[in-house]
Amino acid sequence: MLKKVLPAAIAASVLAGATATTVQAAEISANVALVSDYRFRGISQSDEDIAIQGGFDLAFDNGIYIGTWGSSVDFDSVDGFDGSLELDYYIGWGMDVGENSAIDVGYLYYDYPGDDGDNGDYQEIYGSFSWHDLTLGMAYSDDYYGGTDKFFYYYADYSWGFAENWSLDFHVGFNDLDEDGGFLSDGEDSYTDYSVGLTWSVMGVDLGATYVGTTLDEDEVFGTDWGEDTVVVSISKSM
Repeated sequence: MLKKVLPAAIAASVLAGATATTVQAAEISANVALVSDYRFRGISQSDEDIAIQGGFDLAFDNGIYIGTWGSSVDFDSVDGFDGSLELDYYIGWGMDVGENSAIDVGYLYYDYPGDDGDNGDYQEIYGSFSWHDLTLGMAYSDDYYGGTDKFFYYYADYSWGFAENWSLDFHVGFNDLDEDGGFLSDGEDSYTDYSVGLTWSVMGVDLGATYVGTTLDEDEVFGTDWGEDTVVVSISKSM
């Protein structure tokens, strides 16, 4: 119950403490996307099928931001995880710490309102440091997805803008589960995910093609092949 109360309580305290001038100076943004497969840390969240996604953000001049993001999901093959929607709520603070570097810290809650019970719901705290086009970060959950106990995630991202409106993006992440097994069927307690993606913009619309993979063997995720390598294509729009 505490996990469900925390996001609303934190958001209320931030907004209540903001002056009218600050609220008026806040920047509102939104995004919507269609992807051929919703991959999160290398693992399919949509049963390797199309997903619709979108979110809203409210950012203040002092670096504080608050937002929500959602996606269609499909875990029907797993008992107790039969919802069709993921909703994320987050609050954080980001700030430049030099001419070419920045930091970002925050809290994120993952909610699966259609699940039979709350086994899927979990929370994370996160932080990252960016220097030029390189970002190093980590996230921690006290009770990760599916009730798998403590979890640490370490990652590195690099984005290379090699031409106007074109970008080549690299990612590698290490997933460290405290509990052996969990949602990994063969008793593994860690794995690595990676991706290489190409994105480009056409008339204000972002297009992408990303190769996504993991070090998981076939059938290691809930007895499925959701961790197999694949290519994800996407179309998105930011407003």
